[in-house]
Order: sequence, then structure tokens, then C-alpha cells
Amino acid sequence: MQPPATPKADLPESAPAFAVERTLGRLGKWLRLLGFDALLETECPPGGFWVCCDRGRTLLTRTRRTAETQAARAPVFIRSNDPFEQLEEVVQALGLTAVDIKPFSRCLRCNEPTEPLPREEARGAVPDYVWETQPAFSRCPCCRRVYWRGTHTARSIERIEAVLSAVR
Repeated sequence: MQPPATPKADLPESAPAFAVERTLGRLGKWLRLLGFDALLETECPPGGFWVCCDRGRTLLTRTRRTAETQAARAPVFIRSNDPFEQLEEVVQALGLTAVDIKPFSRCLRCNEPTEPLPREEARGAVPDYVWETQPAFSRCPCCRRVYWRGTHTARSIERIEAVLSAVR
């Protein structure tokens, strides 16, 4: 599970939002992990993806045809097959910095900003060991998924720092 989130009030209004083509699903999940609003094409109803792209979202695509036909939307064409190199491409193309990143502040499943969950309310919603050992929790207001700082957090933070240092 993910660590506690930053409350909605702490998320900048001007943070970039993304429309992520179906060929870039893992990239979309990493963008959410970094705290960005990332709408995945696979989560949209048929034909609904292009409507969402008109809402100030940056289109991310690996398809040349899409990049050409959607040129008016100023898409970011992703060249790499590797999701971490793709992430570097996005960070570099948009000039994102550590200030723009709010790790672990969105639900990976729903894309909603998570909210702090009082520790006592997490009891019964997480394994007993987790409740006993973790000091803080957050929850998605949409799907009700509970997040906490798991063992993967340090690895994720290392990966984020590596991406940021690679594009400096």
C-alpha cells in the first residue's frame, strides 16, 4: 500500500494533469504515484478519452498517428519502451521539478486525491500488524482504499530521485 497522502488543500491548483494513452499504462500509474492527475484511456468509456483531453490535460502518446492527428493538443510523444525512461521524458518535456511532485497523494486506482484517515478509523480496514506498526494512514474518498507507508516506499522514493537527477 501507499503512504499517507497530502491533503487536497496542499495540492497545487496549477499542477499538470495528463491524459495517458492506453499504450502508456505503467507511466500513468507512476504519474499518479508522483501526485499528478493522470487519466488513463483504459478507464474511459468508449469515445470519452478525447473529451477529457480537452480539459487542460497534456496528452501523452506513443503512437505517431495520434501525435500527428492530435497536434493541436500539443501532445508529448513518448519514445521509450521503459516506463522510467518515459517518466524522464515527461519530466524533461514539461520542465517538472521536485516542487511539482507530491508523492503518494493520489489513489492509484481512482486517481482521486487521498485524504488523511484518523488512525483509529484504520483499525479493521488494514491488517492488524500494519495497524500496530504504522503511525499514519490515508484513504481514497472514492473507492475507500486505505494507504500507508509500506516497505516499497523507500524504493519508490529512490526511483523518483533517480528520475529527477537524470533530467537535471
